[in-house]
Amino acid sequence: MSFLKVSGLAKSYLVGGNPLPVIRDLDLDVRQGEMVAIVGASGVGKSTLLHLLGGLDRAQSGSVQLGDTKISELDDDGIVEFRNRNVGFVFQFHHLLPEFSALENVEMPMRIAGIAARETSARASDLLAGVGLGERLHHRPGMLSGGEQQRVAVARALVMKPALLLADEPTGDLDEMTGITLHGLLREMHEVHGLTSVIATHNSQLASACDRILRLVNGRLCSS
Repeated sequence: MSFLKVSGLAKSYLVGGNPLPVIRDLDLDVRQGEMVAIVGASGVGKSTLLHLLGGLDRAQSGSVQLGDTKISELDDDGIVEFRNRNVGFVFQFHHLLPEFSALENVEMPMRIAGIAARETSARASDLLAGVGLGERLHHRPGMLSGGEQQRVAVARALVMKPALLLADEPTGDLDEMTGITLHGLLREMHEVHGLTSVIATHNSQLASACDRILRLVNGRLCSS
């Protein structure tokens, strides 16, 4: 049974006044607990697809449903609330706030949601320990390596206990060995936290660690 169900999704952008289709009548079914890789050439639309799945952008047509909720039918306020509580994002660039510590960066989504400070600190500390940064809680991003910063970003993505994890080229800004380590961490977090995960990547090793690989070609998905 599908946990993430996408039907007839279409998205175009205006280029020079003319529509440029990026996603074309796309269907996708992801089972609960599945880890799916989306592969394809740079610029093919992988990031656009993840933004549509997570409610960061809206399609011109089609539907996105997570569990019992049709994300595509929510109004702007509803989609923001649903996304913040149910979807975790990891991007190629970590987007950490440089003036805050690792702990404070991970706490931020909970603070925005109005969760009590005592709970935010405990939960963020546990997650950072889980990604191997228990001794780096009070280090600011500039004091951390690229791989460590991305680990903070993974912890931040998980802090609201999301049902769905979306990762967009999560190893794209890392060296090969650090990227391999992050592959293992994403798989471990997927299992430990009972996630359903969709990962857009051009990295064949990361894709092969997933349960299923789909290729995005001409705006549609096919088995790779």
